[in-house]
Amino acid sequence: MSQDLDDTLPDHDAAGQALRPKPAQPAAVALGHGEVTLFRDYATAEAGQSAALAHVAGRLGALDDRLKRGPNGWRHRLALIEAAELGWLTGDRIGQDRLALWLALRLAGVQQDTAALGRLGWAARRLSAGPGPQAGLSEFLGRADGAEAHGVEERDAFWALLLSESRALHPITQACLVFHALAEPGAAAHPDASLLEAAVTASRLAATGGAAGDGALFAPLAMGGARGLPISGPPGPRLLHWLERMQQALVTAMRQLDRIEDWEARAAAAMRGLSGRTPSKLRRALVAWPMLSAPMAEAQTGASRAAVQRNLAWMERERLILEITGQGRFRYWRAAI
Repeated sequence: MSQDLDDTLPDHDAAGQALRPKPAQPAAVALGHGEVTLFRDYATAEAGQSAALAHVAGRLGALDDRLKRGPNGWRHRLALIEAAELGWLTGDRIGQDRLALWLALRLAGVQQDTAALGRLGWAARRLSAGPGPQAGLSEFLGRADGAEAHGVEERDAFWALLLSESRALHPITQACLVFHALAEPGAAAHPDASLLEAAVTASRLAATGGAAGDGALFAPLAMGGARGLPISGPPGPRLLHWLERMQQALVTAMRQLDRIEDWEARAAAAMRGLSGRTPSKLRRALVAWPMLSAPMAEAQTGASRAAVQRNLAWMERERLILEITGQGRFRYWRAAI
């Protein structure tokens, strides 16, 4: 039998010096007494809130099923709404319309903080697409390379241990624990980002049904207001508050889908007689984005400016969309839902 060349090399020379490097060892991370107690306290809290947990899990399952049967635009729209609401955690009061404008065209208002838009844009992208945090926290947060790569191995080792030790918990409870662990001062590269990163990570972790890339990629936490998210307190009350906020957010998300689905059906019926592909593409863009300008519509549909403006004017006359600026130039429209 042939032998691999590497296996024939000695590990040391005659003087005892190493001839080849030893394989890299993973960062050693151990749980302290506080972490062990935290897991136990969350398991106790979960047992005490089993009925409420089952109710919230059922609502999340219903959202997952509905998104699997709907267009991708629904998921994108919900992610924009959620990201804008999560801005309350960092003090970034940016509406979903301005966030959409930033994501589509990288345009910011004169007095708007581009760093804040960048943070919320990151949240919207992580909520609407891509792999979740299960495989690695640094990769998910975007800190696997570059200036923020310091401490990646230790951070990911702790993350893997955290997930492993809490695997017996329901994903929704586990997400609450993760938010607890990550929403600490100094846990993020930027002080304003720690709560946002913790919320987005926990939101993705709770929605295991979206792991295949369809359905609900995240569990809504902030729709209806992020100011009530439990940032401090013992596990029992924190989990109860977490479940209450998630249930309210899930109800809001389903209502959003009801409204946009009704509008889409009404618009499809009204536009049935229009020729070309631009009307249907424009309709899908208005489903996915809370507002559209003519340049945004061009980018989303691939149609010419003239075709976009002609179809937008027709939809406005039919009261399918509303112009929201009241201006003659730099106009924006939204679906009349």
